[in-house]
Amino acid sequence: MKIRWLGHSAFLITADDGTRIITDPYGIYPDLHYAQIEESADIIVLSHKHGDHFGAKVKGNPKLVSGGGKKKEKGIEFNGVEVYHDTLKGSQRGPNTVFCFTVNGVRLCHLGDLGHLLSGPEIAEIGQVDVLMVPVGGFYTIDAAAASKICDQIKSKVIIPMHYRNDKCSFPISEVDDFLKGKANVKRLNTSDLELKAGQIPQATEIVVLKHAM
Repeated sequence: MKIRWLGHSAFLITADDGTRIITDPYGIYPDLHYAQIEESADIIVLSHKHGDHFGAKVKGNPKLVSGGGKKKEKGIEFNGVEVYHDTLKGSQRGPNTVFCFTVNGVRLCHLGDLGHLLSGPEIAEIGQVDVLMVPVGGFYTIDAAAASKICDQIKSKVIIPMHYRNDKCSFPISEVDDFLKGKANVKRLNTSDLELKAGQIPQATEIVVLKHAM
């Protein structure tokens, strides 16, 4: 299976059989300057309905997966864990859904715009994870310190940071380097793409920084 970081919190995940999943496909939004998403997909996974996560006109008539609980599309089971976009149980920015799903034997978890540390029951519901897509910019989401704690709790072998300030995002949030400080096994790839296979996941945790594709 392949993972492509489109930008912000949007990833294109392509299964070996060609099934295409896009997470949080941003639309036109202030201070977000990524090129508009023109990819097609079979499934959209949506953490919440803010415009920087939902608004792209994704081609291909995709099925929408959102909200808590278990749902199945194209033979893939998605487990939505209901959390919040802030530290006050959603009273500031509303709800957020963490999504966990397995593609070709690789277990993925997309934290969306998680705004708080996770509880023991929430960590247990997320379960085993091979690849964690985690927001690290702070202000609207967890910051670098909270993201680091959550990564330690979930213990995934591949960590992909997202939702941080860069040349295409001028939100008042931190750059990825705040999250990377002091961490070992950091790989900065000169590509938007990462290919993973079940049974070939790294033994030691790696942080993989991708280039945005859009």
